[in-house]
Parts: sequence; structure tokens; C-alpha cells
Amino acid sequence: MFSVSTKSENGILTAALSGRIDSVNAAEAETKINAAVAGCTGAPVLDAAELAYLSSAGLRVILRLKKAYPGLKIVNVSSEVYEIFDMTGFTEMMEISKAYRKVSVEGCEVIGEGANGIVYRIDEDTIVKVYKNHDALAEIHNERELARKAFVMGVPTAIPYDVVQVGELYGSVFELLNAKSFAKLMIAEPEKTDEYAKQSAEILKTIHSTVLKPGELPDKKAEAVIWAEFCTEYLPADVGEKLLRMMREIPDTQNMIHGDYHIKNIMRQNGENLLIDMDTLAMGHPVFEFAAIYLAYVGFSCIDHNNVKDFLGISYEQARAFWNATLRSYFDTGDEAFLRSIENMSAVIGYARLLRRTVRKSRDSEEYKTKMIDYCKNTLCELVPQTDKLYF
Repeated sequence: MFSVSTKSENGILTAALSGRIDSVNAAEAETKINAAVAGCTGAPVLDAAELAYLSSAGLRVILRLKKAYPGLKIVNVSSEVYEIFDMTGFTEMMEISKAYRKVSVEGCEVIGEGANGIVYRIDEDTIVKVYKNHDALAEIHNERELARKAFVMGVPTAIPYDVVQVGELYGSVFELLNAKSFAKLMIAEPEKTDEYAKQSAEILKTIHSTVLKPGELPDKKAEAVIWAEFCTEYLPADVGEKLLRMMREIPDTQNMIHGDYHIKNIMRQNGENLLIDMDTLAMGHPVFEFAAIYLAYVGFSCIDHNNVKDFLGISYEQARAFWNATLRSYFDTGDEAFLRSIENMSAVIGYARLLRRTVRKSRDSEEYKTKMIDYCKNTLCELVPQTDKLYF
């Protein structure tokens, strides 16, 4: 049996389809659908949450409706019905979206949290990244495509295989059987800090050795120049001008950059290391990666050393040691003068970013915010005059 019910909200008419459309009832179903959308001034939306089956006769009904209403959309399609649409090419000619499986993260372990989302372990086999933005579906599909791109290019990446609904939010699901983050491993085995830093550096080298085509990913340098331009309003003229000049002089390269690389985004699964949280992928000189890493392990905790404990679960001293070990392993040198020059470059870029972020977005108390702004300004005023370039 087939039925149609309608509702109108914000000027959009939605027709909810229930039952089956096959060769037996296609004509009747088409009559009911046409009657339901008759007089619709815009493009109607078909809600297929209760549509159990669609035959080729049903597809012809949809096709004729699409010709009458070019902007027709179909939403909440079950996996079975979506497969029919997909196999017949309908998903390429019109907007058709799946119904999303609903999951709960109540009581689940929080693996990590970033600006865009929170990652939960929902069982021993599976984790889900729940996006904070209520309209995150485009972001989720973009991250999946970025993860696929990185995987194909040889970067060890966990690819999300499903999109789910978590309350009013959406999330990406990853299969990570018995996986543990480097953060958890380091908490359990602090004596292996250098070993985990070495493995982390090897993955970084793989990422950075991946060279992209111009425009294939967002340009990190363009973003960093905006940070520097913002900082000129908060720094002495000579410091601000030099910062901006050095930022602009960083070579325009097409190296892949993860953008949010830290020990909670590296997972160990059955002896293999995999990256998650790929929505920050970009391209540019690797120095921008080190600036972000410096902030994760050192910079964000410049005022309160407990910040890194809250963020990564390790002490400030262990985070500092991990940062230093990462530099030694990545550059394969114990030359302290050289390594400190890399740290200074990373700090200059990192604190330029942090100054802008604190001024524009900080949710901390005014007292903490003032301290952070002053620290960033003072550090930039100290390091910029000592620095001749921001690349290696």
C-alpha cells in the first residue's frame, strides 16, 4: 500500500512517501504524489523515510516529477532505496540524501576534541567524530574526500565509512579495531616518548613528501599572511612589518600538510599507525605544520602549563620532550642551534596565529585573555628581531 502526506514549513512543501512504488501501483502512486504537490510554487521535497521499495516503474514516476519540478529533492532515503537511486544514476541528476543511522555517545570515552568536533569511542571496534556545527554534512563529506585523497597518495589514514546522526548533530564513523591513540600509549609508557616521537616524525615525512597540484588543497600560506596582517595592529611598526615580510617570503610549495597533527590524532591499530581528523588538510611549506605542532605541545600552554594536560593527557614536561624529540627525528640531527632556529620559526608563526585567535575568538576570562595577548605580543617582539626567515 502506498500513501502520501504533506506539510509546509517556511514556504517549502514536503511530501512524505510511505510504502512501495512498483509496477502494480505506479500509476496510482503518481496520481497521489501529483495531487499532493499540486499548486506548489517552488520545488517540493520528497521525504522517503517510509518509502520501502522503488521499482523501475517508480523511478519513471520520480523522473517525470523531476521534469515538472527541476529543483526536486529527495531526503531521508533508506540505504536500500538509495542504492537503487545510485545504481540507476539518479543521484547524479538530482539531490538525494540518505537517512542517517542514529547513535548515542552517552557514557562513551572521549578520545579527543578539536575546534570542529569531538571524537568518541562508541565500542571497541568503532570511533565517531561528532561535529559541533549543526550544519556539518558538507564538512563531513569534504573530510571523507580529503581522507580518501590522502590514503590514495600513500598517507596512512583511517577513512570514515559512514555518516550518523548524534542527537541534533552529525558524525563520521571510523572502524578502528582496538586502536589506541599515541596519547594513551604515552600515558601508559612515558619512557617511550622518544620512540613515539620518532614514529610521529616518520608519518610527518610521508605527509610532507606528498606534493600536490596547485589549488588541490587550501593554501596555508595565504591563511598565515592574514594572521601576520592582523598582528601588525598589535605590534610595534618595525616588528609587525618584519613579521609580515617574512611570512610573505615563505616559499610557495605544494607539500601536503595535516594541519592538526598531534598525539591524539595518531592511532595505533594492530601495529600500524593511522591518522584521523583529516578536515584540516592543506598545502604549503612544512614550517606551517611545525607551527601548529608547536602550539599543540607548547604554545597553547604558555600561560597555564595544565592546558596540555587537559588537551592531550600528558604533562607539559612530557609534551616539551616530545616536541624536541620530534624535531630531532624529523631533521635527523642533534645540532641544537639548528633545532632552536626551527623552534623559533615555529613559535613566531604559531604565536601570530594564537594572537589573532585569542583576540577574535577566545572564550576565556578577560584576565586570561589579556595575559595570553600580552604573552603573544611580548614573545613576537622578542623573537621576530632575532629571526631572519621563517622557512628551512
